Amino acid sequence: MASRGKLYKLGRNSGQRKALFRGLVRSLVLHERIRTTAAKAKAVKPLAERMITWGCRAQSALENDESAIGQARALHLRRQAFAFIQDNKVIGKVFEELAPRYRERPGGYTRILKIGARKGDAAPVVLLEFV
Repeated sequence: MASRGKLYKLGRNSGQRKALFRGLVRSLVLHERIRTTAAKAKAVKPLAERMITWGCRAQSALENDESAIGQARALHLRRQAFAFIQDNKVIGKVFEELAPRYRERPGGYTRILKIGARKGDAAPVVLLEFV
């Protein structure tokens, strides 16, 4: 029997969780570094890396196949990213700035650096940033 993937619920219902993840990924892409709790960073890291991967795939689709098929593939990947983030500024940065930067890298675009505990509740705080 196949095991289920890891799902971080973070004490929220599905709509709140989705909005939180979208906001964190948006901030990470725009600022390239965010300060958040360890649990949120671990939950958002795969989503942010997927966005960069879509950008890299679109870049290679345009470069390898300049025909209508390559352009359609790149447009499809851009629309997939837009379905998650829904912000043209963020999508533009992913596809025009970040994707060319990480094109040769085979994954692992983000890192988590521990910076201590939050003062109020001692929650572990980390920096989530692009490599």
